[in-house]
Amino acid sequence: MLESLKKEFLELLEKDLEFRYTVAGYLGLSEILRRLDKIAEEQLKLREEQITLREEQVHLRKEQVRLAEEQIKLREEQARLVEEQIQIRKEQARLVEEQIGLRKEQTALREEQIRLTEEQIKLREDFNRMLLRIERIDDRLGRVERTLEKLTIDVEDEAKSVLKARLRELGVSLELTSLILPGLEINIYGVSDDVCVIGEATLRAGPKPIDELLEKIEKLKINYPNLLRRKVILVIYASLPMIELIEKAKEKGIWLLKATEEFFKPDRIFHEV
Repeated sequence: MLESLKKEFLELLEKDLEFRYTVAGYLGLSEILRRLDKIAEEQLKLREEQITLREEQVHLRKEQVRLAEEQIKLREEQARLVEEQIQIRKEQARLVEEQIGLRKEQTALREEQIRLTEEQIKLREDFNRMLLRIERIDDRLGRVERTLEKLTIDVEDEAKSVLKARLRELGVSLELTSLILPGLEINIYGVSDDVCVIGEATLRAGPKPIDELLEKIEKLKINYPNLLRRKVILVIYASLPMIELIEKAKEKGIWLLKATEEFFKPDRIFHEV
């Protein structure tokens, strides 16, 4: 019975606050219990606040870590921006150097263009002077050609007249003219019966007219044999023959003369064809 009372009494003390204070009052401990309960409540609040503070402290530490990480990222970004700025400045410096180089090149090109323009102007002046000289030379050549043409015509007419007279002395009477054929031109040509005269008239010449005369004879043999006769008189009429022409005329047996002189007359005047 006693044990049951003790147990019930302890349960009331634990569960019933008013009963506990009543008992404490009897025992003179009610004020102490109130203060202890208050202290316990304050201690509980302090613990709760401490827990809250710790949670806040953890949160703050996390925030601090986050801020530190962001600060690291910001520093890295700042370093990257600084590096990019350095690269930009280097690129700007390079572009400035290139621009300076381009300006120098442009200046050099302008100077070269000015020099070339001056040279072109000078060349045009020289070319114009050359054209003027060429025009003057053309005028002179034209006069010379006209003079030579007149002299050639004159010497051909003279040759025909002189040869006609000389041939008459040899008993050969014929008319002399020029022979113009496709690809072939002969200054002196005449034919009578079985005799024909073939020759060239020139003012001043070396041995070349003889070579040309012999080539023309060969062309006549091949292309125009009807214009040849059994007996052919080959003659060169030259106002001023060179020594080489005289020597070659003697070598080939070709009559070489002018109005006032016979440079060479072969013993056999006729060439057999």
